[in-house]
Amino acid sequence: MYETNYHRASSVDEAAALFAKGKEAKYLAGGHTLIPVMKQRLAGPSDVIDLARIKELVGIEVAGDTVTVKAATPHYDVAASDAVRKAIPALSSLASQIGDPAVRHRGTIGGSLANNDPAADYPAAAMALGATIKTNKRSIAADDFFKGLFSTALQDGEIITAVSFPVPAKAGYAKFPHPASRFALTGVFVAKAKSGDVRVAVTGASQSGVMRSAAIEAALKANWAASAVDGVSVSSSGLLSDIHGSSDYRANLIKVMAQRAVTAAG
Repeated sequence: MYETNYHRASSVDEAAALFAKGKEAKYLAGGHTLIPVMKQRLAGPSDVIDLARIKELVGIEVAGDTVTVKAATPHYDVAASDAVRKAIPALSSLASQIGDPAVRHRGTIGGSLANNDPAADYPAAAMALGATIKTNKRSIAADDFFKGLFSTALQDGEIITAVSFPVPAKAGYAKFPHPASRFALTGVFVAKAKSGDVRVAVTGASQSGVMRSAAIEAALKANWAASAVDGVSVSSSGLLSDIHGSSDYRANLIKVMAQRAVTAAG
């Protein structure tokens, strides 16, 4: 048995100070990763610092062409927000597809991005929309934030405070979910910026986590239509192959989910 000190921080500064004092401290957001690994004795932090009750980390703001979701905002709030649904319907739809109701009421966008699970939904939205991840120290572009399997640009003790999404001209998300966990076996988020630029991000398919698909981006930039993806060749190299599906199967899913996402975007 090991001892863990639990702290309920009331501010970001207090949370950062508590982290600095701990020998092996961990931040707690929704807890869907940290708590299970602690129960399995795969992690034994000296201090657990709960961020969920920090008021400055909860809320949604829409100003001009930007939707900002604060880090401790639950998935349910994003899914249910009329403001998000009006500005970026695909983001609201994505949030509504995460896990089950219990997960959506407890899980947070900041926790999802910080953990960077290779099958998580939010990394695809952040990368496709060209989001900016804001922390207590700096702002990080989504293209620079995700560094591979469960790896990000976050420094030790750094706290995500908010995520800002530019409002696109069109966007859509579609995923083939695992029937039990609801994680994406393969999910694709497509976004067409008001400038005409197209970004396509894929989650759940790659061995290294979320990635962009240059081939599908080029096809959709030339012709924003589901049929434009028909002629795209998606390589299975570097894609996951497991009991749920081979790399070839996931390569095909990328095309199918991209087409569904474009159709959803309109």
